[in-house]
Amino acid sequence: MNVIVLGAGAWGTALAISAARAPQPGRTVTLWARDAALVADMAARRENVRYLPAQALPPSLQLSAEPLALRLAALQPSDLVVVATPMAALRGMLTQLQGVSAPVAWLCKGFESAAQGGHGLMGHEVQAQAAPQLLAGVLSGPSFAQEVAAGQPTALVAASAHAAVRDALVTAFHGSSLRVYANDDVVGVEVGGAVKNVLAIATGLCDGLQLGLNARAALVTRGLAEITRLGLALGAKPETFMGLSGLGDLVLTATGDLSRNRKVGLALAQGQTLAQAVQALGHVAEGVYSARTVLQRAQHLGVPMPITQGVVDLLDGRLQPAQAVMALMGREPTAEGG
Repeated sequence: MNVIVLGAGAWGTALAISAARAPQPGRTVTLWARDAALVADMAARRENVRYLPAQALPPSLQLSAEPLALRLAALQPSDLVVVATPMAALRGMLTQLQGVSAPVAWLCKGFESAAQGGHGLMGHEVQAQAAPQLLAGVLSGPSFAQEVAAGQPTALVAASAHAAVRDALVTAFHGSSLRVYANDDVVGVEVGGAVKNVLAIATGLCDGLQLGLNARAALVTRGLAEITRLGLALGAKPETFMGLSGLGDLVLTATGDLSRNRKVGLALAQGQTLAQAVQALGHVAEGVYSARTVLQRAQHLGVPMPITQGVVDLLDGRLQPAQAVMALMGREPTAEGG
């Protein structure tokens, strides 16, 4: 099996490192990037200084910046292509992969902006439009790139309607420090991975305002209720949201200090503007870009998502941090299931 990871950001690099760290007979792992200068620097240093510093690239990990068409032309049906780009670049990358017979999976979590796809689509919906013939799926779950690259224990979920895709992801990445569980509920896995980023902004705001652990627990729990309501309306299985891509990813992203979306909430609570918070990150915080689309999908389906609404009002400048919290706490009483 030849595993090729397209995109040398932090998460793509970490996953490539993990796969190459424990080589298997007959398997090669290649990390591809469009930026030839970045690839040359990684090859010289054996480290991705720009996106994942202080993590050595294994000697067996191959690096490439050759024209993507040449790399794809050499793929076999038994190989695996992993798209490690932000959601904004997924459509373009899948379009280039239209003729690939090997399984394809993406790592990005979020909703495509309405400006790109017209409806604010999840990854599998983008794929259905851009490259419907692909055998495709998603690899998701609670994971910080730094910890995966360092070999710390992590569990992920490989979701696809195609057994061949699930099997390829398990074969490529399951190992002593990285467990990969198979799941056929692509909708549920993608909803959990997308909406938790928005809720992590709210939790970061809560912690930045020093509202206490009770408030954090309430936000995480009610946030999971929002994820579940939206997922069920889109056809997901309810049990998915108690798994790795639901509760697991929400807890990690909402409470972990390495979470970029949580950092945005913390920065807003400290009085920074959204532009200042995003600039300080130096990386993409998907929750900032997908919050409005999540809310639009929910409103179209008639699904109430008050925490998400509060985050959007905050990001759009309609509410200040303290006002956003007051808006949530001042809602009319309701049963816990509402």
